[in-house]
This record gives sequence, structure tokens and C-alpha cells, in this order.
Amino acid sequence: MIIEPSELKSARDRLVRVQGQIGGIVRMLDEGRDCTEMLTQLSAASTALTRAGFTMIATGMQHCGNDSEGSINRAALEKAFMSLA
Repeated sequence: MIIEPSELKSARDRLVRVQGQIGGIVRMLDEGRDCTEMLTQLSAASTALTRAGFTMIATGMQHCGNDSEGSINRAALEKAFMSLA
């Protein structure tokens, strides 16, 4: 199922920020920065990825959670949510 990119703008914006955070973490590793600072940034990036995933699932529930007849497919929705666990 394809979702219009405009419907996922907030998730995309969040992922772009995460991309920058990951680059920053790699630089911190290369520079030998304090592990506490790196873990804080890694935690923030992880949380942002999870939120982007939930945003994508919430936005796509009406599309991805429906079977070919348009009925809600609970198993498909559960699988999507569990993929973030």
C-alpha cells in the first residue's frame, strides 16, 4: 500500500533530524567524546526513530491495516506495531 508523501511529512522531517543526530554521534565517537554525552544523543535518536515509526503507522492505519475488501486487518496492524517493539 502506498501512502502519499505529504501525509508523512512530519515523519520525514523527524527522520532527517535523526540522520543529522546519527552523523553527530559518529563524529563524537571519532573524536573520543564522553560516553555519557554519546549515550544521551543515541537515546534521543532512538526515541526519534520510534516516534517516526509510530507516526508512519498511525498515518497509514487506514491504508495498511485494510485488506483487499477495505476491512480492517487486525493481524496486519498488530504486525506493524510489533515491528517497532
